[in-house]
Amino acid sequence: MMKDGLWDVYNDCGMGVCAELCAEQHGFSREDQDNFAIQSYERAISAQESGAFKWEIVPVEVPGAKGKPPVIVEKDEGIDKLDAAKLRKLRPAFKEGGTVTAGNASSISDGAAALVLVSGAKALQLGLHVIGRLIGAGDAAQNPELFTTSPALAIPKALERAGIEPSVVDCYEVNEAFAVVALANQKILGLKSEKVNIHGGAVSLGHPLGCSGARIIVTLLGALRQRKGKYGVAGVCNGGGGASAVVVELL
Repeated sequence: MMKDGLWDVYNDCGMGVCAELCAEQHGFSREDQDNFAIQSYERAISAQESGAFKWEIVPVEVPGAKGKPPVIVEKDEGIDKLDAAKLRKLRPAFKEGGTVTAGNASSISDGAAALVLVSGAKALQLGLHVIGRLIGAGDAAQNPELFTTSPALAIPKALERAGIEPSVVDCYEVNEAFAVVALANQKILGLKSEKVNIHGGAVSLGHPLGCSGARIIVTLLGALRQRKGKYGVAGVCNGGGGASAVVVELL
């Protein structure tokens, strides 16, 4: 996992070192990142308690320990780990005197997400209940160590291809690989906090490698349903300095 998902092979350093660089370049303090992380947990807790996640979560039966019955997993387990006071006291994880910690970075977790993507014609042919429509997509890349802000390059491309203005977007999902990733992209794009990751993000919910792209789209559709919105944007870093973004319309 460390080699395949958490290491920048081009610069031979952990991804957290790149997050430290992002914090320095865009002026985010340890306090800024901790505050965002705590907000992520608080939003996720609120969403879980209100039942907002029930629409998007499928209960999964997991084999129990030897001699014990299977366990039904039907909620995200990382949300319960918040201890705000402890989070603020954690040591920097990637750099002496740094600002990125285990608390303001996404948690390592197991998870799965699934989507069905078909053409409009095929959906009609099969009589499918269509949840949303993909109306734009974009990819962008820069130097590997700058991957943290690549979503800010991909999102405008996706919006342009969708033919809609940022002002009509109701909700954004920017994957929280680190708190500073969401903070930096939010700052660069001039996004309002109340529109970004309204149900929390990877810092609180977890970041199962290879799953998060699909997960944030499902969460985005759920957020649009909750807010009775129409348009949503999801952006995620995808390695090697790149990022992908999509624009969806809730139907």
